[in-house]
Amino acid sequence: MADGSRFNVLTICGSLRKGSFNRQLMNTLPALAPPEMKLTEAPPFSGIPIYNFDIQNEQGFPAEVNTLADAIRAADGLIIVSPEYNWSIPGGLKNAIDWMSRMKDQPFAGKPVALQSAAGGLLGGSRMQYHLRQSLTSIDVFLFGRPEVLITFAAQKFDEAGNLKDDTARDLIKQQLADFAKFIVRVRD
Repeated sequence: MADGSRFNVLTICGSLRKGSFNRQLMNTLPALAPPEMKLTEAPPFSGIPIYNFDIQNEQGFPAEVNTLADAIRAADGLIIVSPEYNWSIPGGLKNAIDWMSRMKDQPFAGKPVALQSAAGGLLGGSRMQYHLRQSLTSIDVFLFGRPEVLITFAAQKFDEAGNLKDDTARDLIKQQLADFAKFIVRVRD
């Protein structure tokens, strides 16, 4: 938890693909974050089985779900960076959220959450963000409103090494992270 001068923020990438634009975007964040924000990447969730109450009832929660839930509980805030699949939330990310939503000690409850997305088209993942906001509201998070980070035409904004080269996008992300730090303080207090 924050000690008054630093915030522990967990970053979650909704794409499971190593070279995705959203992973590249997430990897850009530490260089743009304010000094009081310590960013840590969330544990992987690619091996979580599709949610099934029978599994939960017979075997309990999978180890990957518990590990991710513990990391979320320990964080002061979350930044979810995710692509848009078929106008919505990627299945792996939604599945991880669905599993954790079943926990009695709800890991997301009361957590400040900011969203970011990068996409190849004109809308930059806006439909995914809309749907994710709906799902997250149902599990009692505090959603950060603006500025929104929607990286459009992502292939043009990253270089071959995966670095975000667009200065306008970098400035927007810096502003979001600075404002998100203030939001964490307001939610915490």
